[in-house]
Amino acid sequence: MKQPPLLQPSIHEVRPLPVPKIWHWIGGAILTLLAMGFVQVLVTNDNMQWGVVAKYLFSAQILSGLGMTLMLTVLAMVLGLAIGIILAIMRLSSSRVFQTTSWGWIWFFRGIPPLVQMIFWYNLALLLPQISIGIPFGPKLASWDTNLLITPFSAAIMGLAFTESAYAAEMIRAGIQAVSSGQTEAAATLGLTRGQTLRRVILPQALRIVIPPIGNDTISMLKFTSLVSVLALPDLLYSAQMVYARTYQTVPLLIVATIWYLVLTTVLTLLEHALEHRLKAEHQKSLAKTRSWFRPRFFGSGQRAY
Repeated sequence: MKQPPLLQPSIHEVRPLPVPKIWHWIGGAILTLLAMGFVQVLVTNDNMQWGVVAKYLFSAQILSGLGMTLMLTVLAMVLGLAIGIILAIMRLSSSRVFQTTSWGWIWFFRGIPPLVQMIFWYNLALLLPQISIGIPFGPKLASWDTNLLITPFSAAIMGLAFTESAYAAEMIRAGIQAVSSGQTEAAATLGLTRGQTLRRVILPQALRIVIPPIGNDTISMLKFTSLVSVLALPDLLYSAQMVYARTYQTVPLLIVATIWYLVLTTVLTLLEHALEHRLKAEHQKSLAKTRSWFRPRFFGSGQRAY
């Protein structure tokens, strides 16, 4: 009897075996040794003073500084994004005046470090003893003492928010330009005005595009808030500095601040990913709904309707 022919596997069923590479093993071993050495330093070094870290991790002064850090981050991001949206719209305007003003703002505040801005705003009274509102070269309608208006908190907010507005404007402008021009044309056929099109059609789609860079900016802003310690504003870092200036336990208090910064950045990263996935799911759902609307429908007589 003839033996049945052996079935040869299809080319699509053949999977290549991974070839071991010696450099992968060597690199993995080196990284493992470095990680073990780092853990050993953390665990066995008595100078880390983990007991002191645990003592001050949830102390009232540290938690108060943590709240100030969160407040600065939220306010700076909200104000920066609000100004950034206006600047992005001005940059895309057909008016040369709006374009030049927006470009000048972005050029100026993106080129000056936030620390320099904070110090400048805090010492604004040396340049302008009074801040007045009125007609140029005419009567003044209202006037305030600059020292009363510019506090360490307001100087910190202005330095952080103005810096953020310059970067946010470019990100939002890129997001708006990434939206297809067909969306604007479709909105025009529905009778929407330019303002309604921007608010209801363009900005929601641009938001989905700029969420990842804005999330990174939020994390960066959280770390930028540590600069306000030069203004003696009691944020997380300055609160830790005040404690170790009194107790001379510098390293444990810096570890406390480091732990809280890592916790906050981790939470913000998780929130960014959750929001990104939610917007992506909603976008796919809306696309599926649109495709089902335009899918051809068949009637009993064999005719097809769209």
